[in-house]
Amino acid sequence: MIDLLKTKIGRLRILAILEGISLLTLVFVAVPVKYWLGNPSLVRVMGPVHGTLFLLFLFNTLSVGVEKQWKFKETTWKVILACFIPFGTFYIDKKILSRL
Repeated sequence: MIDLLKTKIGRLRILAILEGISLLTLVFVAVPVKYWLGNPSLVRVMGPVHGTLFLLFLFNTLSVGVEKQWKFKETTWKVILACFIPFGTFYIDKKILSRL
């Protein structure tokens, strides 16, 4: 785990996992609690956390893409699209980021 923090790809992989967990928590826990139980407090907490992780993931993806000279049509768009889909960042981590 410490080795992942030493490289940009490693940090991007950690951000992908954290962003994926925050999206799943927001979509499958916080939002149902808000609308079914009428308690919006979890959304108020998880919304900004997820937003921050989303932006960090996006900026790091673009940074790594420029550094590694990813072709946008082949790699970068897939990594960016993954952060919009639940479980997408986990898939991208396994299929693309772990192989770099």
